[in-house]
Amino acid sequence: MSQDIVSDGLNQIMNAKRLEKKELEIRKYSKVLINLFKLMKEKGHIDYEVNEETKVVKVHILRLNECRAVKPRYYVSSDGIDRYLRRFLPSRNFGSLIISTNKGLLNYKEAIKNKIGGSVIAYFY
Repeated sequence: MSQDIVSDGLNQIMNAKRLEKKELEIRKYSKVLINLFKLMKEKGHIDYEVNEETKVVKVHILRLNECRAVKPRYYVSSDGIDRYLRRFLPSRNFGSLIISTNKGLLNYKEAIKNKIGGSVIAYFY
């Protein structure tokens, strides 16, 4: 485990997926990771529930091909998002690139629509 909680959480999901597990527990989480899970849940890739007593997040993998954290965290303006779409996603209309902005975590489509830049955090499809 490293210091990057987002990267660790997404790596645990991918490791469980490779072992063909449908659910897992993540013991270290942050608000950023929970917000990322919320975006993944909206797209129908995972389902999750947070247990505040035991400090555990239970994640159920529904339909997910890949999810990765982007390291290093590249800063991108709203005009330069297309470059990172081509770099990380397999197709233009397939998948989501998550950008951390001053308005919170946004999907790349919302960031382009609102003309907001920020740091590229993760992608999933």
